[in-house]
Amino acid sequence: MEFSAKQIAEYIQGIIIGDEQATVHTFSKIEEGIPGALTFLANPKYTHYIYETKASIVLVNKDFIPEHEVTATLIQVDNAYESLAKLMTLYEMSKPKKTGIDPLASVAQNAKIGENVYIGPFACIEEGAEIGNNAYIHPHVTVGCNAKIGENTILYPNVSIYHDCRVGNHCIIHSGSVIGADGFGFAPSTEGYEKIPQIGITIIEDHVEIGANTCVDRATMGATVVHRGAKLDNLIQIAHNVEVGSHTVMASQVGVAGSAKIGEWCMFGGQVGVAGHIKIGDKVNVGAQSGIPGNTKSGQSLMGYPAIDPKLFARSSAVFKKLPEMYSELGRLQKELDELKKQLNK
Repeated sequence: MEFSAKQIAEYIQGIIIGDEQATVHTFSKIEEGIPGALTFLANPKYTHYIYETKASIVLVNKDFIPEHEVTATLIQVDNAYESLAKLMTLYEMSKPKKTGIDPLASVAQNAKIGENVYIGPFACIEEGAEIGNNAYIHPHVTVGCNAKIGENTILYPNVSIYHDCRVGNHCIIHSGSVIGADGFGFAPSTEGYEKIPQIGITIIEDHVEIGANTCVDRATMGATVVHRGAKLDNLIQIAHNVEVGSHTVMASQVGVAGSAKIGEWCMFGGQVGVAGHIKIGDKVNVGAQSGIPGNTKSGQSLMGYPAIDPKLFARSSAVFKKLPEMYSELGRLQKELDELKKQLNK
């Protein structure tokens, strides 16, 4: 399927610089551009590629001013990356999609299956489960008893949705993720640890995307909730009774301990650790590998462990590198001080 620069510009409300009849049929990275491909320039580090790319059309921000001749047709937009996302979404939606239940799938008789649903081979939809319209259930997915999957939601291979859990509309859950496994609850006893039954559920609200091999545990009582629009990367652990606020994003290997409450529009770098039973405000940004041991006010940027202001952390890190020579210097000064004391006491 081909699109012209004119069609693309009309869809994303851009301004064409060059041939409005230039056509594309695929996407590429700017450094790997080929004729017939559409690409974009958003990061200034890649600017030099725009003068040599073979791509036919390049999306650029409106403040981009070329310093040399550009052979590709440019489309100026307010946000090149955002516009690319819109075009790629349109492209993905135009692909033909399967519908129907594969003969090798196992679907309980009393499960409710919506319209235009696809259920792949070896998927298992258990008793009382509900699958919304246009949902796409890939092979080897398990949807447990009385679980509910919303409309237009995609579950990739080997996703497990435990019993009674709920996944909203327009969600994407990638391979190997587990929604609703037992929270880590054990009571110490003289003979070891007694398991505390986890009788709550997990709720994933609308427009949430969850990466591969991420786990969102069910609550001890009540619900673990990932609110609308949140995005979780691969290999993340969300413990029991946690709440993740709307539109919060987390990079890989973040771990959130039980009953932590995380606000809206937060951004967590990779391997951030969050202590249990604390509250993190809205729009909190946390650098990679940081640890948050206590409550955090809205609007803060944090880094390190315990997490502090990034500028303070950077200055502290600079001092940390000098600690060995500072320690040696301190020892030398201590010796001089001891010698002076001896002389004064004579």
